[in-house]
Amino acid sequence: MITFKKDSIVEDFHGTKVADPYRWLEDPSSQESVEWSSWMKNQCDTYFSQTTTRNKDKNRLEELWNYPKYFVPKKVNGKLFFQKNDGLQNQAILYKNEEEDEVLIDPNKLSDDGTVAMTNFSFSNDGNYMAYATSTHGSDWQEIRIRNVENVLDLQDHIQHIKFTNIAWAPDNSGFYYSRFPEPGSVNQEDESNYNKVYFHKLGTTQNEDILIHEQPEEKELMFSPTISEDEKYLCLYVLLGTATENRFYIKRLDSDGEIVRLLDDQDAEYVYITNDENTFYFKTDLNTPNGKIIAIDVNNPTRENWRDIVPEQEDVMDTIQYLNNKFIVTFLHDAHHQLHVYSITGEHLHQIELPVFGSLTNMTRSKEDDEIFFGITSFLSPTIVYSYRLSDQHLSVFAESDLPVDTSVFETKQVFYTSKDGTKVPMFITHHKEIQLDSENPVILYGYGGFNISMTPTFNPAILRWLEKGGVYAVANLRGGTEYGEEWHKAGMLENKQNVFDDFISAGEWLIENNYTKKSKLSIMGGSNGGLLVAACMVQRPDLFGAVVCRVPVIDMLRYHKFTIGRYWIPEYGSADNPNQFPYLYAYSPLHNIKDGQKYPPVLIATAESDDRVVPAHAKKFAATLTEKADKESTIILRLESKAGHGLGKPTSKVIEEWVDFYAFLNKELR
Repeated sequence: MITFKKDSIVEDFHGTKVADPYRWLEDPSSQESVEWSSWMKNQCDTYFSQTTTRNKDKNRLEELWNYPKYFVPKKVNGKLFFQKNDGLQNQAILYKNEEEDEVLIDPNKLSDDGTVAMTNFSFSNDGNYMAYATSTHGSDWQEIRIRNVENVLDLQDHIQHIKFTNIAWAPDNSGFYYSRFPEPGSVNQEDESNYNKVYFHKLGTTQNEDILIHEQPEEKELMFSPTISEDEKYLCLYVLLGTATENRFYIKRLDSDGEIVRLLDDQDAEYVYITNDENTFYFKTDLNTPNGKIIAIDVNNPTRENWRDIVPEQEDVMDTIQYLNNKFIVTFLHDAHHQLHVYSITGEHLHQIELPVFGSLTNMTRSKEDDEIFFGITSFLSPTIVYSYRLSDQHLSVFAESDLPVDTSVFETKQVFYTSKDGTKVPMFITHHKEIQLDSENPVILYGYGGFNISMTPTFNPAILRWLEKGGVYAVANLRGGTEYGEEWHKAGMLENKQNVFDDFISAGEWLIENNYTKKSKLSIMGGSNGGLLVAACMVQRPDLFGAVVCRVPVIDMLRYHKFTIGRYWIPEYGSADNPNQFPYLYAYSPLHNIKDGQKYPPVLIATAESDDRVVPAHAKKFAATLTEKADKESTIILRLESKAGHGLGKPTSKVIEEWVDFYAFLNKELR
């Protein structure tokens, strides 16, 4: 072990002195930081060179991944477009289907190693043009180009400085609305993800000629996402403050030069536009109804006493809604899996669409010209099956289905409900071989997230099949902080309630042990991003409970997270240490600040990426450095620092497989 420097930085947080000895690792380009990262990489390489399963796992993972993967198609003006990955392609290919499938864009040709990904695309209403966004090395920053669908050639148009934007085509197909951030260098570096503005881009022009549509510089942290109304008469803007569930909603008539109307400007709830009939706008909202409802607002008379409830709050959570031919197709979350129901425009329940798979809807599309929707369903043991459904005669048929290279019928998924520390019932999915022996000897991966209103519904991952083949158990806990049971479930796991999420996860591990699925030395936990924070906090709070920890692209320094890239977006979810009322609970669970001297921690693999501009690698690096310094010297601390990769956006198949090869090498070695 070589000795690296420690800063003498001590900050005063509202009377509490907090040292930050590894702040120098926040600068990835400094000589000390480069040397430290190189040393940790050598340690990582040495560790994996001593594992014995990597070649076998890689070969098997490539076999398991090598099946056709289908995505939900989209029909535009009678033209069908769909994505497909033949198996081991780094990126899915987008096809147009007329008489036979024709490649519209192959992202694998955008780079030699698959690290340039197509992250979004949108078609003009006539289906003649496609605007598509690309990301390099997993960066959140993207670029937009336009492709002629007929001759499959790009125009000269090139849009930069964008991330998190929608692409909303004008009804006349002349161009599209989008939002973008300031050009680098035109504002202070800390403001490069502020001052979001909405522009209109006309086909065949340069970005410098784009027309400014809306900005609110007096509220520089707002972001805007444009869309066009169902009747194509209004430009609509979602107005967002970071990752807060609550949003605003503005409208502007396209046939008028009038001002934008701030229809919903209180930011007191979530408002999701569904459709409109002239001046009557329909929204899904959770205002005073945590499970959601559908309301109607007359934009010419928008005072709240005139709002009308159309579909009231149900026992299950309204997730997503599509509108087609005077019907609402509503996706509900029932105990963390999806169900589909159809309602009339007046709110009458018409019927349920019986889903053939117990699982999750991956996406749903519809075409205004047809009476048909497309949607995908997936589960822990089934990749996405794409279905088409005709509303007129309620006919359901398979559009595309994968042929897996393995028989998954020997495995099963069950759902259990366990009790958390405060008595809350929490659901958990458990997948394993049907012939499992509950003898406490099974290796387990317990996965969780617990935040940002994101539900952990059943999802297929071919890598997990390898774990099941090895006799492993895969468990996914539906922690508070998600939206499995509506906004109340979310709020119960955010801000000052964040400890509930860790308690839920710890209780899940204890339940698996108590019910003889595994024992402590064979129980591993895994999570990424906010889930990386989850497993790091649980590891620090209960080092005795886990046999191994896989901590992916984690948020770790809860006192400074909001000072990096887009970290400030998460303040509505976490709070800020700058706030004297929020500092105490952040400091109480921040993994970086709760590592104890001399503590024996379970083996931990911390995985991050050099190009991650969402959760910067400094979190993982400072965590690894502090553990290396403070933990009992028998603790195993591995930092896996990946090159040419980001937070996970558009990661090529080859890199995903390589990552899982290392995860399994680590778990095979450490779980005993």
